[in-house]
Amino acid sequence: MKEQIIKTIEELKDMFYDISQYIGNNPELGNEEFKACQVLTDMLKDHAFSVTTGVVGQPTAFEAVYDSGKPGPHVGFMAEYDALPDLGHACGHNLIGTQGIAAAIGLAGVSQETGGKVYVYGTPAEETKGAKVTMAEEGYFDHLDAAVMAHPSARFVKSGTSLAMDAVQFAFYGKSAHAAAAPEQGINALDAVIQTFNSVNALREHVTPDVRMHGIIPEGGQAANIVPDYAVAQFYVRANERNTCDPVTEKVINCARGAALSTGARLEVSNYEYSYDDMKTNNVLSDIFTNQLVEVGIPKEEIYEHEGGTGSLDMGNVSHRCPAIHPYIQISSVPISAHTHEFREAALSKEGFEGMITGAKALALTGYEILSNEAVRRKIVEEFKRSFGGD
Repeated sequence: MKEQIIKTIEELKDMFYDISQYIGNNPELGNEEFKACQVLTDMLKDHAFSVTTGVVGQPTAFEAVYDSGKPGPHVGFMAEYDALPDLGHACGHNLIGTQGIAAAIGLAGVSQETGGKVYVYGTPAEETKGAKVTMAEEGYFDHLDAAVMAHPSARFVKSGTSLAMDAVQFAFYGKSAHAAAAPEQGINALDAVIQTFNSVNALREHVTPDVRMHGIIPEGGQAANIVPDYAVAQFYVRANERNTCDPVTEKVINCARGAALSTGARLEVSNYEYSYDDMKTNNVLSDIFTNQLVEVGIPKEEIYEHEGGTGSLDMGNVSHRCPAIHPYIQISSVPISAHTHEFREAALSKEGFEGMITGAKALALTGYEILSNEAVRRKIVEEFKRSFGGD
């Protein structure tokens, strides 16, 4: 069975390469990935997947399923395909999207023997308002026995953690006036923003070391001789776990409320991006994936432990609904950092593509273990329940 999975992926390798290059050379921002969505879903339809596009109210999101016709587990592969402004696919999502469908097609070919269903979730806008958040809220992943994906990187790294994150915007409304002739008639919205920053900076002394609070001022007035009647601050608030992040976010909001009260400005609070939960890796599932990497030829000593997440992922929201992993796949033999020109070039290179194919094979083989081994599934589910306080 495993040989058949690898054979299928190898036989379709040229097509997968063309897809990854097409997406990579036609970068589209989040929720605008119409070309990427089309080419990925066309390939899935060609291999007997039933595809529904426009799920969760997002036109470039999709759910695809291959039904073996027999009862059994459900395995979901995640596909990402949004690009970054100006940089294109400098996070390698052209590879992630292609990898997701490659793994799913490889696994679907043997599912008639194992039973069960193979899913692919097209999840746009991971870099901003990740569709996985909405999909998780609406229960799309609750039925899965496992949700898996792998992210391009400079080396192979096991699945680990990420930070819970809230993206909070404070819009202050004041009153304009001539800053020299009649300043007493104005209400300075920019003062409220600056006081918010000062209060947040004071708050840093009273949070745990894992907390991160960082912000910008996208709007702060138009001219120095006019009292700003409108100013905006945007913050990311992060912490290791959601139950730490929530109360800190409330404290940051209170900083803005205090600034509004002291300046007389009116405050509107909103979320300018979706909130991401912390990634909770299922270690049983992670170990299975690591073993499959070794099986497809990666030396165990070249697969590194995760050193702790400092960024945030919408895959974290998935991991709160079903067993999930988010490991990293090497796409470059030289050190590279994500969100750079060098990473984009690596994601378009032959070496990067070969790394993606390695990841696709390991993900598909991981899926096979879940479909075919009831004892493994039971251990995965038991760990998931323990992680969330279940029986």
